Amino acid sequence: MVSAGRSIGMTRGIFITATDTGVGKTVVACAILRVLTRAGMRAVGMKPVASGIAAGAACNADVDALAAAGNVSVERSLANPYAFAPAISPHLASRRSGTNIDLQRIAAAYRELAARAERVVVEGAGGALAPLDERLDMLDIARALSIPVLLVVGLRLGCINHALLSAHAIRARGLVLAGWVANSIDPAMEAREDNISTLEKRLPARRVATLAWERANSPEWNGSDVVVRLFAAR
Repeated sequence: MVSAGRSIGMTRGIFITATDTGVGKTVVACAILRVLTRAGMRAVGMKPVASGIAAGAACNADVDALAAAGNVSVERSLANPYAFAPAISPHLASRRSGTNIDLQRIAAAYRELAARAERVVVEGAGGALAPLDERLDMLDIARALSIPVLLVVGLRLGCINHALLSAHAIRARGLVLAGWVANSIDPAMEAREDNISTLEKRLPARRVATLAWERANSPEWNGSDVVVRLFAAR
């Protein structure tokens, strides 16, 4: 791995969110990290808040996957400032542990990662509006970091409504929707291509990739430079 002690110039980040939990945020984040590292860039993954640590495991599985996909070694406390063992919503897990999720702490960790890598891929937890506490939610992290958002859409019945509502929430916060990814999570879904076509017409951002059923680790990117352009979205 690339040494984490070297400071570089400007760093750009992307925030990965989704229409729901379990629809492919980690898969997409890791795919982006692999594209960046193959291009010779210093890239690191970050999951500010993670819920769910398997018995006997040192950390959340998503955090491990992001670390393996990037090429900058960093302390886990930077890559994952808040980790909770129960696999429940972060606001419930933090309440149960008596922990307050502090956006300033997350932003400080992000700035440290940005000083060590050229690209930072930040993965949220759950869907776009998954709560952090009684007031904050996942999109508040993206706002605190001032980075564009990539939306992962789990293709199944109801995904059009979920995607449009998520996009509306993202833009209502003043955030940039840099693009969206179509992830085929239901092999029996009817009219899959028609659903994708509808999303392309209605979502206010371009589709950057498609993940086929059981081929999630081999995204079909919509252009050779689409990943690079994600970080330039403003």
